Amino acid sequence: MRPRGLRFNLKNYVDASMASLDPQTPRSGKFQPWGQDDVPIIDSRESFSDVVFKLSSYIAKAIDAAYTYEQLRTTSAGQSLKPLIAYLSGDCHHPAIVAALLAARYLFTNADADADSALNESRALACELVAWQFLTFLSEKELIDYLLYELPQDPDDNARQSPSDSPANTHGARGSRRHLDDDLADETSPLINARSAEHGTVLRPPKRASFDHIPGAGTSSTFPGDEDDASRRANLDESMAGMNSLEIAAIADAKKFLSQNPVQKIVEDIWNGDVIFWESLSVQAVKKPRVYNKRVADPFTRLRVPKYQKAFQISFFLAFLALYYAVLVERDPSHITATETVLYIWIAAFAYDELGEIKDAGLMFYQTDFWSLWDIAIIGVSAAFVLTRIIGLIRDSDYIIDVAFDILSMVALFLVPRIFSVMSLNPYFGSLIPVLKEMTKAFCKFLPVIVVLYLGFLTTFTMLARDRMTLNEMSWLLIKVFFGSSYLGFDMAVKISPLFGYTLMLIFVCLTNILLITSLVSLVSNSLTEVMAHAREEYLFQYSIYVLESSTSRRLTYFMPPLNLFPLIVLRPLRLVLPSEEVRRIRIFVLKATHVPFVALIWAYENSRTMISRAHPTISRAPHLTSRPLSAGRLSLEGTRDFVKSPTTRRALNETSSTVTPDMAASTTKSALGTADSAELIALVQKLSEQVDGLTAMVAGQKKD
Repeated sequence: MRPRGLRFNLKNYVDASMASLDPQTPRSGKFQPWGQDDVPIIDSRESFSDVVFKLSSYIAKAIDAAYTYEQLRTTSAGQSLKPLIAYLSGDCHHPAIVAALLAARYLFTNADADADSALNESRALACELVAWQFLTFLSEKELIDYLLYELPQDPDDNARQSPSDSPANTHGARGSRRHLDDDLADETSPLINARSAEHGTVLRPPKRASFDHIPGAGTSSTFPGDEDDASRRANLDESMAGMNSLEIAAIADAKKFLSQNPVQKIVEDIWNGDVIFWESLSVQAVKKPRVYNKRVADPFTRLRVPKYQKAFQISFFLAFLALYYAVLVERDPSHITATETVLYIWIAAFAYDELGEIKDAGLMFYQTDFWSLWDIAIIGVSAAFVLTRIIGLIRDSDYIIDVAFDILSMVALFLVPRIFSVMSLNPYFGSLIPVLKEMTKAFCKFLPVIVVLYLGFLTTFTMLARDRMTLNEMSWLLIKVFFGSSYLGFDMAVKISPLFGYTLMLIFVCLTNILLITSLVSLVSNSLTEVMAHAREEYLFQYSIYVLESSTSRRLTYFMPPLNLFPLIVLRPLRLVLPSEEVRRIRIFVLKATHVPFVALIWAYENSRTMISRAHPTISRAPHLTSRPLSAGRLSLEGTRDFVKSPTTRRALNETSSTVTPDMAASTTKSALGTADSAELIALVQKLSEQVDGLTAMVAGQKKD
């Protein structure tokens, strides 16, 4: 079970860690050149928290004024980030580097409320920008390794991990960039290389005095004399243990990072099952992200594909809704019918499945999903119905039984929208969900002002009409006036008070119907405008969470509800008498025996798609996991792309600017492998080579001019 926020509260940790970043920070927009000597040295053996604090310290020094994301990407404001990007892409091989950048973003956005929020937001955006730029150097196989690398459950695993185990060294494209002295390093080699030893520290001394006391600017993974800092770092390691980069991006609200094309390609591959986490169902199986290979993968692992899980989940909800309607229509007050018994089974299966999701994903990630609140509401109201129903039957109370069915009637408020949650996959409807969230937040923030004003007038009017109207009557009268029935208030004004009634009612109507309602509409409209301005990012953020929540589980055997009750009732007690491996073997056997129909449906669906693709080869395409070269190139801060064929060419092209856009590169390479004809493939490759040669000549001419 992942600890991720279930046991650790990062709020105090964030406040203590970031308190010293902002009060002394100079607000200077003047550009100051940054060199390689300012970049922190990150060893692949360092713990996750050490990497996070080194990166956050550098970015805190590099960004000393409030900038927007576009300013950081396209203007000189982001020039100080280039040395860090160059170092990370060329010399850093830590497997959790992307996760560390996103964790640093989380620290900046959750800094102390007394800090400069605009400045910290700019630093958070800088973390996203650096993480995105780092991804543009990777092949798509490396993207899988870095984006889906799970932080170890034991924080010490980072220190024990060999550099050869990191994702960067599993492929020749990035392994070729390692220095010779790194290749010869062994267990007896120092963690601090020669470059850092010249200054006696891993992190270069800050040029700006205001950052002398930044937490995490230490030189090693130990912090003598600073037990609180070491404790906070340990909390960070343990709080995010088991998370991958995409999950950290979700809890850090890194919407710009998640909306980038390289990230969305991996998310889409996870959704479609092109990237899987389990290749076999066996006792020795280990969760690891990899490209799906139909020839070697166990067919039952397709049950873990998010697309199929969501399809079966919607089917479960439809059956839930049918049972719900059947019980309400049947409504037997004196007996529990067979239909009602099945409904209880459905409620128990759904609650147990949701509890498993919370344990697997952790509370921090679970609460990022918009639909998690609806799931909790369904479980809460259903549990209230079951409890009230049992009490009513035991006491033989018709009133309590009627209340139970009334409570069950409210389940539709949450169950019906939950069924249509699949519509959030559509870009239009998916953009409306964050709009609804932001409008609800705006209303809740404004609600205290309404309540305070309402209570004041309610008290006054109740005292004035104490002999003529009760508190309940006055409350409903003011509520009706508040929601537009002004004429009722003026009709009752004389009854409330012949002397002050008209005046006070006129003030109440003006404040509520004119001032407060107009202000509330304006506030909600502003929220709507802000969200719609970033509709694509908001949709992709929700889509990414929708996909990731189905792939975060570390359980090898996942039983679809309501079949998940069988292992709970029958197999779980076996843990008391059988070894864990034997119980796991039994669970695998039971899973395969009970889920054959599900696998058969998936097999029929995938084979039908294969047959259609063969019948119409023009609409087929090869998986884009192999559609780009091993060296994917990089996106510069100006948003242009440098095509890279080798490390030498990369260093040469880094000194120039390119005019080839990412969309042009992606469409060209994707179309090249989208055809099965080798002659066309060769022609396209030759054409691409000619374009690169022409581009090189053009850039050289521009530089000469």
